[in-house]
Amino acid sequence: MLDIIQHDTIHELRLARPPVNALNPALVRSLREAVEAAPGQGARALVVSGVPGMFSAGLDVPTLLQLDRDTFRVFWNDFFGLCAALARSPIPVAAAITGHSPAGGAVLAILCDYRVMARGAFKIGLNEVQVGLSVPACIQFALRRLIGAYRAERLLVAGAMLEGEQAQAIGFVDELVDTDFVVSRALAWLDDLLTFPPQAMRETRRLARADLAAVFADPTTLPVEEFLDGWFAPEAQTVLRALVARLKSKP
Repeated sequence: MLDIIQHDTIHELRLARPPVNALNPALVRSLREAVEAAPGQGARALVVSGVPGMFSAGLDVPTLLQLDRDTFRVFWNDFFGLCAALARSPIPVAAAITGHSPAGGAVLAILCDYRVMARGAFKIGLNEVQVGLSVPACIQFALRRLIGAYRAERLLVAGAMLEGEQAQAIGFVDELVDTDFVVSRALAWLDDLLTFPPQAMRETRRLARADLAAVFADPTTLPVEEFLDGWFAPEAQTVLRALVARLKSKP
């Protein structure tokens, strides 16, 4: 479900939940715990990666639709806790976006320090609106911080998915490389960062990311109940269940 690969002092957290690395409760909990534990285990930096062709398809909607509100609340607290762990990580984190990265997959990427995406017919974006969900304010803030307020508004309201070239052109991702080199390029970027005087780099990074860290300072204050209200609303349930039915009908 989650492979942890050590590249000297850089730890790679590889999503390994076939076929599409969908984010279910166990994977989110495992990834959150791994991000939080890494600095204490000697990691000086992290890479979050997927498999060739797929970073993460986002939330595991078929599984999550089976949860009642109380159980879903536990999951969403964990998801926001994972977001906070990435946003507030004391060590730099690079996203190795090895393929498609919609919705929750894109959320993980935008909270990292740097994003290397696979070149090709892959898309990334926060398409929640298209499946009947709203994007929480804290996630919207992270996207605005990355690409600017107006552009983020247009993408969020439309639930737009971007091809790699489009994403790079607006700063949604930092680099495009061939699929086989996504992880190695993310590692190389971090290797370069770790050659700088460590205290100066860490403090400068902390100050530069202080606005993002502040939004996620206390995960218990993030809008869990607001998201649950939207998830269990009739409109969202209708759209999500229709989505699952279409997925099941595919050969």
